[in-house]
Amino acid sequence: MRILSWLGMGEQNQMNGSDWSRSPARNSAWQDVDSVLLWVPVLLMFFGLIMVYSASIALPDSPKYHNYSRYSFFIKHGLSIGIGFFVAFLGLKTSTETWQKLAPVALIVAIILLVIVLIPHVGLRVNGARRWLPLGIMNFQPSELMKLAACFYAADFCVRKNADIRDITKGILPMVVVLGMTSLLLLLEPDMGALMVVAMITLGVIFLGGVNYKVFAALFATMVAAFAALVIFTPWRAKRIFAYLNPWDEENALGGAYQLTQSLIAFGRGELWGQGLGASVQKMFYLPEAHTDFIMAVIGEEFGLLGVWAVIIAFTLLVYKMFMVAREAMAFERNFQALAVQGIAIWFGVQSFINIGVNMGMLPTKGLTLPFISYGGSALMFNCLAMAFVLRVDYENRCIKRGDYQRKNAQQGRVV
Repeated sequence: MRILSWLGMGEQNQMNGSDWSRSPARNSAWQDVDSVLLWVPVLLMFFGLIMVYSASIALPDSPKYHNYSRYSFFIKHGLSIGIGFFVAFLGLKTSTETWQKLAPVALIVAIILLVIVLIPHVGLRVNGARRWLPLGIMNFQPSELMKLAACFYAADFCVRKNADIRDITKGILPMVVVLGMTSLLLLLEPDMGALMVVAMITLGVIFLGGVNYKVFAALFATMVAAFAALVIFTPWRAKRIFAYLNPWDEENALGGAYQLTQSLIAFGRGELWGQGLGASVQKMFYLPEAHTDFIMAVIGEEFGLLGVWAVIIAFTLLVYKMFMVAREAMAFERNFQALAVQGIAIWFGVQSFINIGVNMGMLPTKGLTLPFISYGGSALMFNCLAMAFVLRVDYENRCIKRGDYQRKNAQQGRVV
């Protein structure tokens, strides 16, 4: 794709010591970058911009948002997309070896921010949860950074501990300690949705990194038992679960399952073709926070079953292409790159599945956004950064296939 040839990779790579060639083949590699990996996220973001505007246009009529205009969320989301593109630009200019070196730093920074957000009068409390750090122009959500840091750190951990990955004490225990610490901080916010995604990323990367299947089974069983215990010993979580199982009960429909029932009504109204863009009724104060966690219900109401299937197919294709890039990187023995891309694929796959499943009543209600589409600056920024890393890995794979990487390393006396 010629749209990426203007990035000027050569100059930056000389500055950061990368080994990528500045030959014409380099430009050709960018021109041939996988169009699905490039255009599916871009189209999802601009579709999300339209849907955020549609879902939020009536919000200023409510007392909670009386200081907002009808274009406030549209403008803020548009600015978030702009920030996301800028962050992605920086990510594309950074070699994957640099990302590997930064993996432990990213994890430490994410953990520190998760601690800071819990400090009273520092972290912003919304609807009983303390998940955001107010930065003036936007509210920063550290759990979004943790998702990306988990992809990088778990991949780097598996590469560094490759010889001991099957050993519980040397290979697995340190990662379990890190995961346990992260889980505790996310529970204190509380943010069960982010915890589930981070746990699935970590376990998925460890499994793909070669951990013993018995150890993995034990870790997975422990995680399931921990989630079950959280539900059993916290009455409000148990109440939400039972409400999800029977949402149309009068008490549940007016209480814990209110959001779910309104979402299901939206899907029912959409039928096959939808009511048309902007014609949703449920977003008119029936469906709370329709522009964030339940934006898929608005898509279903306005674009029908066909619109829902289009979004699902887009995410399925995107995740599939990511695994193909990871498989190619693994073939070139670029293990960190392969595992990190697989972690990102798990992240997007799991989060989109949970969000859509919650909207459709397949899963208990959880506060998770739909990647690239839902309103949210931090989520969109790290979604873009993650995709930039995937595109960078794809670019480097293509350079290797063209011989640029091998030739440059051979000139410097290195072995690929």
